[in-house]
Amino acid sequence: MSHFDRYISKLFWTYFFAGMVIFLTIFLTVDALSMMVSYRDISTDVLLRFYFNYLPELIIKMIPVACLLGTILSLSIMNKNNELIALFSSGMSLIRIAAPLMTWVLFVCIVSYLIGDRLVPALTKQKNYIFYNEIKKTPGLFSVVKTNRIWYRSKNAIFNIKTLNVQGTKAQGLTLYFFDDSWDLLQMMTASEVDILVGSKWVLKDGSVTIFSGDSSFPLTSNFDTKSIQMSEEAADLQQSGQTSDMLTQKELAKFIEKNKEAGLETIRYEVDYHSKIGFSFAGLVMSILGIPFSVARSRSGGIMLNVGVCIGLVFGYWILYSSSITLGNHGHLPPFAAAWLPNIFVGALGFYLIKLKRL
Repeated sequence: MSHFDRYISKLFWTYFFAGMVIFLTIFLTVDALSMMVSYRDISTDVLLRFYFNYLPELIIKMIPVACLLGTILSLSIMNKNNELIALFSSGMSLIRIAAPLMTWVLFVCIVSYLIGDRLVPALTKQKNYIFYNEIKKTPGLFSVVKTNRIWYRSKNAIFNIKTLNVQGTKAQGLTLYFFDDSWDLLQMMTASEVDILVGSKWVLKDGSVTIFSGDSSFPLTSNFDTKSIQMSEEAADLQQSGQTSDMLTQKELAKFIEKNKEAGLETIRYEVDYHSKIGFSFAGLVMSILGIPFSVARSRSGGIMLNVGVCIGLVFGYWILYSSSITLGNHGHLPPFAAAWLPNIFVGALGFYLIKLKRL
Protein backbone atom coordinates (compact mmCIF):
# COMPACT_ATOMS: atom_id res chain seq x y z
CA MET A 1 0.00 0.00 0.00
CA SER A 2 1.15 3.52 -0.80
CA HIS A 3 1.38 6.27 1.77
CA PHE A 4 -1.91 7.70 0.51
CA ASP A 5 -3.68 4.33 0.76
CA ARG A 6 -2.53 3.89 4.36
CA TYR A 7 -3.61 7.44 5.20
CA ILE A 8 -7.15 7.14 3.82
CA SER A 9 -7.50 3.63 5.26
CA LYS A 10 -6.67 4.98 8.70
CA LEU A 11 -9.32 7.67 8.30
CA PHE A 12 -11.91 5.09 7.23
CA TRP A 13 -11.30 2.69 10.11
CA THR A 14 -11.32 5.54 12.63
CA TYR A 15 -14.73 6.79 11.54
CA PHE A 16 -16.07 3.28 10.93
CA PHE A 17 -15.37 2.11 14.48
CA ALA A 18 -16.44 5.44 15.98
CA GLY A 19 -19.74 5.25 14.13
CA MET A 20 -20.24 1.62 15.10
CA VAL A 21 -19.65 2.36 18.80
CA ILE A 22 -21.98 5.38 18.75
CA PHE A 23 -24.81 3.57 16.94
CA LEU A 24 -24.55 0.46 19.11
CA THR A 25 -24.41 2.49 22.32
CA ILE A 26 -27.51 4.48 21.40
CA PHE A 27 -29.49 1.42 20.32
CA LEU A 28 -28.48 -0.75 23.27
CA THR A 29 -29.22 2.02 25.78
CA VAL A 30 -32.69 2.71 24.41
CA ASP A 31 -33.55 -0.97 23.95
CA ALA A 32 -32.26 -2.00 27.38
CA LEU A 33 -34.22 0.77 29.10
CA SER A 34 -37.35 -0.27 27.21
CA MET A 35 -36.75 -3.90 28.20
CA MET A 36 -36.36 -3.02 31.89
CA VAL A 37 -39.54 -0.93 31.84
CA SER A 38 -41.54 -3.69 30.14
CA TYR A 39 -40.16 -6.49 32.34
CA ARG A 40 -39.43 -4.98 35.74
CA ASP A 41 -38.37 -8.23 37.40
CA ILE A 42 -35.60 -8.95 34.89
CA SER A 43 -32.22 -9.58 36.51
CA THR A 44 -28.94 -8.03 35.41
CA ASP A 45 -27.49 -11.45 34.63
CA VAL A 46 -30.36 -12.34 32.29
CA LEU A 47 -30.19 -8.94 30.60
CA LEU A 48 -26.46 -9.26 30.00
CA ARG A 49 -26.79 -12.77 28.56
CA PHE A 50 -29.64 -11.64 26.31
CA TYR A 51 -27.67 -8.73 24.82
CA PHE A 52 -24.49 -10.79 24.59
CA ASN A 53 -26.32 -13.10 22.20
CA TYR A 54 -28.05 -10.17 20.49
CA LEU A 55 -24.90 -8.09 19.92
CA PRO A 56 -23.56 -9.87 16.77
CA GLU A 57 -26.95 -9.46 15.08
CA LEU A 58 -26.96 -5.76 15.93
CA ILE A 59 -23.43 -5.36 14.58
CA ILE A 60 -24.49 -6.94 11.28
CA LYS A 61 -27.40 -4.50 11.03
CA MET A 62 -25.20 -1.48 11.85
CA ILE A 63 -22.33 -2.35 9.48
CA PRO A 64 -23.89 -0.75 6.34
CA VAL A 65 -24.44 2.52 8.20
CA ALA A 66 -20.93 2.47 9.67
CA CYS A 67 -19.41 1.77 6.23
CA LEU A 68 -21.31 4.69 4.70
CA LEU A 69 -20.34 7.00 7.55
CA GLY A 70 -16.68 5.97 7.35
CA THR A 71 -16.61 6.60 3.58
CA ILE A 72 -18.39 9.96 3.69
CA LEU A 73 -16.42 11.39 6.63
CA SER A 74 -13.05 10.22 5.27
CA LEU A 75 -13.59 11.94 1.92
CA SER A 76 -15.27 14.95 3.51
CA ILE A 77 -12.30 15.61 5.80
CA MET A 78 -9.90 15.34 2.87
CA ASN A 79 -12.12 17.61 0.81
CA LYS A 80 -12.33 20.24 3.55
CA ASN A 81 -8.53 20.20 3.96
CA ASN A 82 -8.11 20.63 0.19
CA GLU A 83 -6.29 17.31 0.01
CA LEU A 84 -8.62 16.06 -2.72
CA ILE A 85 -7.76 19.08 -4.88
CA ALA A 86 -4.08 18.21 -4.62
CA LEU A 87 -4.79 14.59 -5.55
CA PHE A 88 -6.95 15.62 -8.51
CA SER A 89 -4.18 17.97 -9.67
CA SER A 90 -1.70 15.08 -9.64
CA GLY A 91 -3.95 13.18 -12.05
CA MET A 92 -5.60 10.86 -9.55
CA SER A 93 -9.29 10.16 -10.28
CA LEU A 94 -12.09 10.02 -7.74
CA ILE A 95 -12.45 6.29 -8.32
CA ARG A 96 -8.73 5.75 -7.59
CA ILE A 97 -8.96 7.89 -4.46
CA ALA A 98 -11.93 5.88 -3.21
CA ALA A 99 -10.44 2.50 -4.19
CA PRO A 100 -8.88 1.78 -0.74
CA LEU A 101 -12.17 2.67 0.94
CA MET A 102 -14.18 0.36 -1.33
CA THR A 103 -11.65 -2.44 -0.80
CA TRP A 104 -12.08 -2.25 2.97
CA VAL A 105 -15.88 -1.93 2.66
CA LEU A 106 -15.97 -5.04 0.47
CA PHE A 107 -13.86 -6.86 3.06
CA VAL A 108 -16.24 -5.78 5.83
CA CYS A 109 -19.25 -6.94 3.78
CA ILE A 110 -17.76 -10.40 3.28
CA VAL A 111 -16.96 -10.71 6.99
CA SER A 112 -20.48 -9.46 7.75
CA TYR A 113 -21.99 -12.22 5.63
CA LEU A 114 -19.84 -14.93 7.23
CA ILE A 115 -20.73 -13.78 10.74
CA GLY A 116 -24.38 -13.49 9.84
CA ASP A 117 -24.44 -16.96 8.31
CA ARG A 118 -22.22 -18.93 10.69
CA LEU A 119 -22.58 -17.22 14.08
CA VAL A 120 -25.83 -15.23 14.26
CA PRO A 121 -28.35 -18.11 13.75
CA ALA A 122 -27.04 -20.08 16.73
CA LEU A 123 -26.94 -16.97 18.92
CA THR A 124 -30.45 -15.99 17.78
CA LYS A 125 -31.76 -19.34 19.02
CA GLN A 126 -30.13 -18.73 22.38
CA LYS A 127 -31.37 -15.13 22.49
CA ASN A 128 -34.95 -16.22 21.77
CA TYR A 129 -34.69 -18.96 24.37
CA ILE A 130 -33.62 -16.45 27.02
CA PHE A 131 -36.36 -14.01 25.98
CA TYR A 132 -39.26 -16.47 26.09
CA ASN A 133 -38.08 -18.59 29.04
CA GLU A 134 -36.37 -16.11 31.37
CA ILE A 135 -37.67 -12.66 30.42
CA LYS A 136 -41.20 -13.09 29.07
CA LYS A 137 -41.65 -16.37 30.98
CA THR A 138 -43.76 -17.95 28.24
CA PRO A 139 -41.68 -21.00 27.22
CA GLY A 140 -44.54 -22.36 25.11
CA LEU A 141 -43.94 -19.60 22.56
CA PHE A 142 -40.35 -20.64 21.99
CA SER A 143 -39.61 -23.13 19.26
CA VAL A 144 -36.22 -24.36 18.09
CA VAL A 145 -36.82 -24.85 14.39
CA LYS A 146 -34.66 -27.41 12.61
CA THR A 147 -34.54 -28.18 8.92
CA ASN A 148 -37.14 -30.93 9.10
CA ARG A 149 -39.16 -30.67 12.31
CA ILE A 150 -40.70 -28.16 14.71
CA TRP A 151 -41.05 -29.13 18.38
CA TYR A 152 -43.49 -27.22 20.55
CA ARG A 153 -44.79 -27.49 24.11
CA SER A 154 -48.14 -26.12 25.27
CA LYS A 155 -49.22 -26.77 28.85
CA ASN A 156 -49.83 -30.56 29.09
CA ALA A 157 -49.23 -31.23 25.42
CA ILE A 158 -46.15 -31.70 23.29
CA PHE A 159 -46.27 -31.92 19.52
CA ASN A 160 -43.99 -31.83 16.53
CA ILE A 161 -44.68 -30.74 12.98
CA LYS A 162 -42.73 -31.75 9.90
CA THR A 163 -43.41 -28.57 7.95
CA LEU A 164 -45.18 -25.29 8.70
CA ASN A 165 -45.96 -22.53 6.22
CA VAL A 166 -44.67 -19.05 6.93
CA GLN A 167 -48.08 -17.73 8.03
CA GLY A 168 -48.44 -20.59 10.53
CA THR A 169 -51.86 -21.56 9.09
CA LYS A 170 -51.08 -24.91 7.44
CA ALA A 171 -48.91 -27.76 8.64
CA GLN A 172 -48.06 -31.30 7.64
CA GLY A 173 -46.80 -34.31 9.57
CA LEU A 174 -48.32 -33.63 13.02
CA THR A 175 -47.71 -35.87 16.04
CA LEU A 176 -49.46 -34.66 19.19
CA TYR A 177 -48.97 -36.08 22.71
CA PHE A 178 -51.33 -35.34 25.64
CA PHE A 179 -50.26 -35.92 29.25
CA ASP A 180 -51.96 -35.78 32.65
CA ASP A 181 -50.74 -33.63 35.54
CA SER A 182 -48.20 -36.32 36.45
CA TRP A 183 -46.91 -36.32 32.86
CA ASP A 184 -48.15 -39.82 32.14
CA LEU A 185 -49.02 -40.25 28.45
CA LEU A 186 -52.80 -40.27 27.92
CA GLN A 187 -53.26 -39.88 24.21
CA MET A 188 -51.33 -39.65 20.96
CA MET A 189 -52.78 -38.08 17.84
CA THR A 190 -51.32 -37.98 14.34
CA ALA A 191 -52.41 -36.18 11.16
CA SER A 192 -50.94 -35.84 7.70
CA GLU A 193 -52.34 -32.31 7.26
CA VAL A 194 -53.49 -29.60 9.67
CA ASP A 195 -55.41 -26.37 9.12
CA ILE A 196 -54.65 -23.95 11.97
CA LEU A 197 -57.71 -21.72 12.10
CA VAL A 198 -58.23 -18.35 13.75
CA GLY A 199 -58.10 -18.67 17.52
CA SER A 200 -57.18 -22.09 18.87
CA LYS A 201 -59.18 -24.44 16.62
CA TRP A 202 -57.24 -26.98 14.57
CA VAL A 203 -58.68 -29.16 11.79
CA LEU A 204 -56.77 -32.44 11.43
CA LYS A 205 -56.98 -34.51 8.25
CA ASP A 206 -56.15 -38.16 7.52
CA GLY A 207 -54.92 -39.16 10.96
CA SER A 208 -55.31 -41.45 13.95
CA VAL A 209 -55.97 -41.28 17.69
CA THR A 210 -54.27 -43.66 20.14
CA ILE A 211 -55.53 -43.80 23.74
CA PHE A 212 -53.33 -45.13 26.54
CA SER A 213 -55.31 -46.37 29.51
CA GLY A 214 -54.18 -47.99 32.71
CA ASP A 215 -57.21 -50.30 32.55
CA SER A 216 -56.05 -51.86 29.29
CA SER A 217 -52.86 -53.72 28.46
CA PHE A 218 -52.88 -52.42 24.89
CA PRO A 219 -53.44 -48.91 23.53
CA LEU A 220 -56.61 -48.35 21.51
CA THR A 221 -56.19 -46.78 18.06
CA SER A 222 -58.83 -45.39 15.71
CA ASN A 223 -58.44 -43.60 12.38
CA PHE A 224 -60.27 -40.52 11.11
CA ASP A 225 -60.57 -38.54 7.89
CA THR A 226 -61.24 -35.15 9.50
CA LYS A 227 -61.19 -34.14 13.14
CA SER A 228 -61.45 -30.76 14.87
CA ILE A 229 -59.67 -30.15 18.16
CA GLN A 230 -59.44 -27.18 20.48
CA MET A 231 -55.88 -26.30 21.41
CA SER A 232 -54.74 -24.02 24.22
CA GLU A 233 -54.38 -20.30 23.67
CA GLU A 234 -50.58 -20.66 23.79
CA ALA A 235 -50.68 -23.10 20.89
CA ALA A 236 -52.71 -20.55 18.93
CA ASP A 237 -49.55 -18.42 18.86
CA LEU A 238 -47.71 -21.06 16.83
CA GLN A 239 -47.75 -18.54 13.95
CA GLN A 240 -44.79 -16.88 15.68
CA SER A 241 -42.76 -20.01 14.90
CA GLY A 242 -43.43 -19.83 11.17
CA GLN A 243 -40.74 -17.25 10.46
CA THR A 244 -37.56 -19.25 11.00
CA SER A 245 -35.03 -17.80 8.57
CA ASP A 246 -33.13 -15.83 11.21
CA MET A 247 -32.34 -19.08 13.04
CA LEU A 248 -31.06 -20.97 10.00
CA THR A 249 -27.78 -20.77 8.11
CA GLN A 250 -27.82 -20.34 4.35
CA LYS A 251 -27.34 -24.08 3.84
CA GLU A 252 -30.00 -25.01 6.39
CA LEU A 253 -32.45 -22.54 4.89
CA ALA A 254 -31.91 -24.04 1.42
CA LYS A 255 -32.77 -27.49 2.81
CA PHE A 256 -35.75 -26.05 4.67
CA ILE A 257 -37.07 -24.52 1.42
CA GLU A 258 -36.59 -27.80 -0.42
CA LYS A 259 -38.49 -29.78 2.21
CA ASN A 260 -41.36 -27.26 2.22
CA LYS A 261 -41.57 -27.48 -1.57
CA GLU A 262 -41.68 -31.27 -1.37
CA ALA A 263 -44.55 -30.95 1.11
CA GLY A 264 -46.41 -28.66 -1.30
CA LEU A 265 -46.19 -25.57 0.93
CA GLU A 266 -45.52 -22.01 -0.19
CA THR A 267 -41.86 -21.01 0.08
CA ILE A 268 -41.76 -17.53 -1.49
CA ARG A 269 -40.96 -15.70 1.74
CA TYR A 270 -38.27 -18.20 2.65
CA GLU A 271 -36.72 -17.83 -0.81
CA VAL A 272 -36.72 -14.04 -0.43
CA ASP A 273 -35.01 -14.44 2.95
CA TYR A 274 -32.50 -16.82 1.40
CA HIS A 275 -31.39 -14.29 -1.22
CA SER A 276 -31.64 -11.30 1.12
CA LYS A 277 -29.12 -12.89 3.51
CA ILE A 278 -26.49 -12.25 0.85
CA GLY A 279 -28.03 -9.10 -0.64
CA PHE A 280 -28.20 -7.21 2.65
CA SER A 281 -24.60 -8.14 3.47
CA PHE A 282 -23.47 -5.97 0.54
CA ALA A 283 -25.72 -3.05 1.41
CA GLY A 284 -22.73 -1.26 2.94
CA LEU A 285 -20.82 -1.45 -0.36
CA VAL A 286 -23.55 0.00 -2.58
CA MET A 287 -24.45 2.67 0.00
CA SER A 288 -20.79 3.69 0.23
CA ILE A 289 -20.56 3.92 -3.58
CA LEU A 290 -23.60 6.20 -3.57
CA GLY A 291 -22.11 8.28 -0.75
CA ILE A 292 -18.84 9.01 -2.58
CA PRO A 293 -20.12 11.81 -4.89
CA PHE A 294 -21.94 13.48 -1.99
CA SER A 295 -18.74 13.46 0.06
CA VAL A 296 -16.92 15.78 -2.34
CA ALA A 297 -19.82 18.16 -2.94
CA ARG A 298 -19.08 20.67 -0.17
CA SER A 299 -15.83 21.73 1.39
CA ARG A 300 -16.72 24.93 3.20
CA SER A 301 -18.00 25.57 6.70
CA GLY A 302 -20.75 23.18 7.69
CA GLY A 303 -19.96 20.83 4.83
CA ILE A 304 -19.08 17.87 7.04
CA MET A 305 -22.25 18.17 9.11
CA LEU A 306 -24.29 18.47 5.95
CA ASN A 307 -22.64 15.33 4.65
CA VAL A 308 -23.52 13.53 7.89
CA GLY A 309 -27.10 14.60 7.24
CA VAL A 310 -26.79 13.24 3.71
CA CYS A 311 -25.53 9.98 5.21
CA ILE A 312 -28.63 9.69 7.39
CA GLY A 313 -30.84 10.53 4.42
CA LEU A 314 -29.18 7.87 2.26
CA VAL A 315 -29.67 5.27 4.99
CA PHE A 316 -33.38 6.02 5.25
CA GLY A 317 -33.74 6.12 1.47
CA TYR A 318 -32.03 2.77 1.02
CA TRP A 319 -34.02 1.20 3.84
CA ILE A 320 -37.33 2.35 2.34
CA LEU A 321 -36.30 1.00 -1.07
CA TYR A 322 -35.03 -2.27 0.42
CA SER A 323 -38.10 -2.83 2.62
CA SER A 324 -40.46 -2.08 -0.28
CA SER A 325 -38.63 -4.51 -2.54
CA ILE A 326 -38.68 -7.27 0.09
CA THR A 327 -42.40 -6.69 0.68
CA LEU A 328 -43.11 -6.98 -3.04
CA GLY A 329 -41.08 -10.19 -3.12
CA ASN A 330 -42.92 -11.66 -0.12
CA HIS A 331 -46.24 -11.06 -1.88
CA GLY A 332 -45.04 -12.61 -5.13
CA HIS A 333 -44.91 -9.38 -7.15
CA LEU A 334 -41.14 -9.74 -7.65
CA PRO A 335 -39.02 -12.88 -8.05
CA PRO A 336 -37.14 -13.66 -4.79
CA PHE A 337 -33.71 -12.96 -6.33
CA ALA A 338 -34.87 -9.64 -7.80
CA ALA A 339 -36.52 -8.58 -4.55
CA ALA A 340 -33.25 -9.08 -2.65
CA TRP A 341 -30.87 -7.58 -5.24
CA LEU A 342 -32.78 -4.84 -7.12
CA PRO A 343 -32.17 -2.23 -4.35
CA ASN A 344 -28.42 -2.94 -4.45
CA ILE A 345 -28.31 -2.86 -8.25
CA PHE A 346 -30.26 0.40 -8.43
CA VAL A 347 -28.31 2.17 -5.67
CA GLY A 348 -24.95 0.93 -6.98
CA ALA A 349 -25.75 2.01 -10.55
CA LEU A 350 -26.91 5.42 -9.34
CA GLY A 351 -23.71 5.82 -7.33
CA PHE A 352 -21.47 5.02 -10.31
CA TYR A 353 -23.49 7.41 -12.49
CA LEU A 354 -23.04 10.27 -10.01
CA ILE A 355 -19.34 9.50 -9.68
CA LYS A 356 -19.03 9.68 -13.46
CA LEU A 357 -20.72 13.11 -13.42
CA LYS A 358 -18.21 14.32 -10.85
CA ARG A 359 -15.41 13.44 -13.24
CA LEU A 360 -16.89 15.53 -16.06
